[in-house]
Amino acid sequence: MNSCLRRHAVVTGSASGIGRATALRLAADGYHVFAGVRREADGSALAADAPGAGILTPVILDVTDAGQITAAAQAVRGHLAGRGLDGLVDNAGVGVSWPMELIPLDMLRRQLEVNVVGQIAVAQGFLPLIREAAGRIIMLGSIGDRLTIPFGGPLNASKYAVHALTDALRLELGPWDIKVVLIEPASIRTPAVAKLAADAERAVNEFSPAGRELYADAYRGMVRRALAREQDGSDPAVVAAVIAGALSARRPRRRYLVGKDAHVLAVLARLPGPLLDAVRRRIFGLPRPGSATQGDRQAS
Repeated sequence: MNSCLRRHAVVTGSASGIGRATALRLAADGYHVFAGVRREADGSALAADAPGAGILTPVILDVTDAGQITAAAQAVRGHLAGRGLDGLVDNAGVGVSWPMELIPLDMLRRQLEVNVVGQIAVAQGFLPLIREAAGRIIMLGSIGDRLTIPFGGPLNASKYAVHALTDALRLELGPWDIKVVLIEPASIRTPAVAKLAADAERAVNEFSPAGRELYADAYRGMVRRALAREQDGSDPAVVAAVIAGALSARRPRRRYLVGKDAHVLAVLARLPGPLLDAVRRRIFGLPRPGSATQGDRQAS
C-alpha cells in the first residue's frame, strides 16, 4: 500500500506561468503534486523550487499525446495504490492571435487541439482515479470565455468551448460527487506576455502581402494595447491561490473570476451588443465601421 498520506493532485502545463505557480502552491499546502511538463529540464527546475523533497513529482505530459497521458495516469495510479486522486488542474494551453480571414487552418486546429481536445483527453485519462477519491477537476478558462477581443478569435473560441465542456462535465459527474470548477483569469502577468510582441511580429511577417495591407496596422495596434494591459496584470500566484481554495472549499463555486480587471470585464461583457462592439473598438483602437470601404471609394 502507498505510505504517502498527503492529498494528491495533478497539474498540467506546469513549466511556467499559472501552472508553475499552482504546482508550487499546492505542494506548499501539503499536496503531493504530479506536475505535467513537456521537457525533463522544466521538471527538474520545478522540483528544485518545491518546498521540500519528494512532494513534487514531474511527469512528462503533452496533452496532445495519448501515449503520454496514459503513461502519466499509470504512474500516478502506481503511486496512489488505490487511494484515488484528489484533484486535477487542467491548465495546459496555448494562445493564438490572428485575423480570422488569414489564420492558417492548421494553426487554428492546433489551438483547439491543445486547449479543448487536450483538456478533455487529460480529464478522461485521470477520471477513474478522480472517481476513486470523489476528487475535483479544475478547468482553466479565461475572462475570454465571456468577452471576445479582435484578432483573439482562435484563443477565445477555445475558451468558450472549455466553458461549455466544464458545464457538461459538472452535470455529468455530479452523481459521483465530483466537483468541476471553471477558473476565469483576466489580466495575468506570465512569461507568455513577454512573447506576445515577438509572436505578433512573426505573424505579420507570415501574412500575405494583401493580408498585411488589410490588417497589419490594426493588428499591431491591438497587440500594443493588449501587451500594456497584460504587463500590468496580476501575478500568477493570485490564480494559484484561487485554485487552491477551489480544491479545498467544502462547496466550491462553479466559476471563479480572478486577476486584475476580471470583475470589470465581466460587467463589460453584459453590455448590449452594439454598445459592447463600440467599446471594444475604442479599447483596441480599431477603425470605425465602414471606414475601409469609404477609403476605397475615395481612392476610386
